[in-house]
Amino acid sequence: MEEVARRQRRVRADGARTRAAILRTAAALASVEGLEGLTIGRLAAALSMSKSGLYAHFGSKIELQLATIGEAARVFEAEVVAPARAAQPGLPQVLALCDAYITHLRARIFPGGCFFATAALEMGSRPGPVRDRIAEFQRDFMAITSGFVRTAHENGDLLGEDPAALSFEINGQFLAANAGFNLTGDPGVLDLATAILHRRLDARQGRHDAPQLPNARQPMPRSGSPSAAPA
Repeated sequence: MEEVARRQRRVRADGARTRAAILRTAAALASVEGLEGLTIGRLAAALSMSKSGLYAHFGSKIELQLATIGEAARVFEAEVVAPARAAQPGLPQVLALCDAYITHLRARIFPGGCFFATAALEMGSRPGPVRDRIAEFQRDFMAITSGFVRTAHENGDLLGEDPAALSFEINGQFLAANAGFNLTGDPGVLDLATAILHRRLDARQGRHDAPQLPNARQPMPRSGSPSAAPA
C-alpha cells in the first residue's frame, strides 16, 4: 500500500510540474498573441504536444485562459508586488513598487510586456469570465497601490495626496512605459518613466536629489513619416 501511495504522489507531482510548465508557456504566448489567440491547438503546437494531452489538463479554451491568467498573476505577484511588500512601509514602499514594475518590463518577464496591460486592452470590450478575471486583477492591484500610498500618508509621507488618485496616476505611468517600450524597444523609455515617477513622488517630500529626467532622444526619421518626406 505504501508503494502504491508513493507512486500516486509521484504521478500527482509530475502532473503538477507539467501543468506549471504548460501555463508558463501559455502566459508568454498570450502576452504576445493575446488571450483570444490562446487555444488548445495553438498551445499544443507551441509545446509540441498533442491536443489530447492538453485536454487532460484543461477541458476548454476558457478554462485554459483563466488558468493562464492565474499563472500570470502569480508571476506578477512574485516579480512586482512581493519586492514592494518587502520594502520599508511608506514612501520607500511606493518607490519600490514603481521600480519593480519597470524592472519586470525591462527584464521582459513576459515577452509581450505587461501581461495584464495587454489583456485589459484586448478583453475590455469582450464581456465574460475572462474579462471579469482581468478586471478583478486590476481592482486588486489598484487596491494594493492605494494601500501603499495610504500607509505612506500615515507615516508622514505624500501628505495631501489622495491615495486613489495618486494610484491612478502611477498606473498611468506604468501603462505609458509598457506601451512605449513595447513599441520602440528603447530602454530609454523605461529610464524616463522611472525618472518621472521618482520626481513626482520625491517632490512631495521636498527633496532636491530626485533623479533628473533623461535628455530626450532625437528620433530618427522613418520612411513614410512627415520628417522623411521629400521637400
